[in-house]
Amino acid sequence: MSKPVVLFVCVHNAGRSQMAAGWLRHLAGDTVEVRSAGSAPRDQINPTAVEAMREVGIDITGAIPQLLEYDTARTSDVIVTMGCGDACPVFPGKRYEDWVLTDPAGQPIEVVRQVRDEIRARVEKLVGELRIA
Repeated sequence: MSKPVVLFVCVHNAGRSQMAAGWLRHLAGDTVEVRSAGSAPRDQINPTAVEAMREVGIDITGAIPQLLEYDTARTSDVIVTMGCGDACPVFPGKRYEDWVLTDPAGQPIEVVRQVRDEIRARVEKLVGELRIA
């Protein structure tokens, strides 16, 4: 059985989706293929998001914002959107979740920590639902 493929999508692929990908890699290890992308990616990860994740021992400094590609979505099993609106293509048979989260762009570290912790709780729930072998 192949491992599930989870795609996290937000507009800039610089904050929420990168933190979610970091959490999923941390919590599920190599039992899940983790992807993240954005409908209008920035040129770098939000430094406050990097700092917030570093505080919990997760390093996302090597992550590079990626443009959401049609095939990336098409070949994913679970697609989690975070404020990307209609930019994400819809494919029958895929599992979709839309997580309403504060955009960490321009926010102080205290707000980004709250977003980070909310993402962790949602990723933990997702891992439990995927029940990876």
